[in-house]
Amino acid sequence: MRAAVVKDANKPLVVEEIADPSPGPDDAVLRVEASGICRSDWHGWQGDWKWIGLGLELPAILGHEFGGEVVAVGENVRNFREGDRVTAPFHHGCGRCEFCLAGRPNLCAEVFVYGFAGVKGSYAEYLLITEADTNLIQLPENVAATSAAALGCRFMTGFHAIGRGRVAPGEWVAVQGAGGVGLSAIQTAAAVGAQVIAVDIEEDKLEKAREAGATAAVNSQSEDVPQAIQEITKGGAHVGIDALGIQATISNSINSLRKGGRHVQVGLTGAEEQGIAQVPIDAITAAEIEILGSFGNPQPNYPGLLALVSQGRLDPESLIEREVGLGDINEVFDNMSEFKTKGFNIITTF
Repeated sequence: MRAAVVKDANKPLVVEEIADPSPGPDDAVLRVEASGICRSDWHGWQGDWKWIGLGLELPAILGHEFGGEVVAVGENVRNFREGDRVTAPFHHGCGRCEFCLAGRPNLCAEVFVYGFAGVKGSYAEYLLITEADTNLIQLPENVAATSAAALGCRFMTGFHAIGRGRVAPGEWVAVQGAGGVGLSAIQTAAAVGAQVIAVDIEEDKLEKAREAGATAAVNSQSEDVPQAIQEITKGGAHVGIDALGIQATISNSINSLRKGGRHVQVGLTGAEEQGIAQVPIDAITAAEIEILGSFGNPQPNYPGLLALVSQGRLDPESLIEREVGLGDINEVFDNMSEFKTKGFNIITTF
């Protein structure tokens, strides 16, 4: 099969032929019809995230947002068969640990992310899914593979973040960063009836955020973010979501909250922070601010998410910037390095 391979960190990927995967007794193989190019992949390509066990083992095949068709299953797989249209969360669950059994497989004791730590990802014609009955998700008939790829990490992560923040209709939600995760959180928050403020440094991204459902926008290059949000909301946001993972956006999110607010940390940090950020702990204590982590979207939450997509209440395809081929990944990564992407780039030509 053809695959785009990372040979060296921060060097161009190489498209080459490698062996097709074959399933074990509990596994399935997908023909990948669409694969998202995620900033998380870019972080891995940059050599980031070794501090949380998500470094690359080179050579590596990235890709963890995908939709496709089952082409082979192992003898023990009961819930899926050849021809099924499927996707899977980027976080793989074992199905046996206390977290998987409690319905939180995104916290699996043996969790891995496709493309990282030696696991092959979806920048390839075919993809192996181990523990298929635990991890595969059937797609509704009217949900395309491109939608599944758009859902696969960023959209489902934004969706789960809104749930983690317990966002209620009428509440103010301030989203730091109008990239893929941020736009997904904005669209989801608007769909549940919240009032959303988008924060970014680029006016064109803020315009995209308005199209996704933001009712207000703040340019962090020209405005004091906490002050602007306090004025717009007349007291501060009920929920703040940081989709970027840099010190400035973490601080802006927390400092923009009203008393009793909830800060949801979604974005993982980069090389500068390496997992460590300062927070105003006394203010958090005195105002009873909640700090909540949010990782992916557990498999049990997928039916609700896919139902909203199937009904047209959520539209991940509206966030697709363009469809590309395997040979275009290097260009997309270069654009990500310069923060030029304005939505999802999806591989549809393999």
